[in-house]
Amino acid sequence: MTPDGWAAIDDVCALLRMDRTALDIAVEQNDKARLQVDGARIRACQGHSNDGMPVTREALENSWRRVTPAELLWHGTNLAALDAILREGLRPGRRTHVHLAPAQNSPVGKRSRVDVLLGVDAGKLGQPVFEAPNGVLLVRSVPPEAICRVEKEITSA
Repeated sequence: MTPDGWAAIDDVCALLRMDRTALDIAVEQNDKARLQVDGARIRACQGHSNDGMPVTREALENSWRRVTPAELLWHGTNLAALDAILREGLRPGRRTHVHLAPAQNSPVGKRSRVDVLLGVDAGKLGQPVFEAPNGVLLVRSVPPEAICRVEKEITSA
């Protein structure tokens, strides 16, 4: 795997014990367009783990588009995490970046269980915002002062 997350499709197919057709179907049917194919290589558009991986933040950021959002960005989370997030901000945990969505109703950038949506003011982040090919917006972290809205989510993402 390269520092920006690319792996040879043949290696991935061998590791997963699947053929190229099955892999292509999995990529096409993914509801959040998480995977990106370029010829004979594949990678996750975002969501890279730090644990035991050669992927680096810098290489990923150089492969994404830098953006300057004018509107609020959104992060879906659950109620159990809310107090800690409002106190400490959003951190990527074992991943390289925090995922954000460009709109409240976006299918990307949210966890599977969402109770609340956090509105993030990009102007208060103090760092660049990047856009992955599938539309997920990524930052290294979100300080508490950048979280300016908390809204109850009606339905789960």
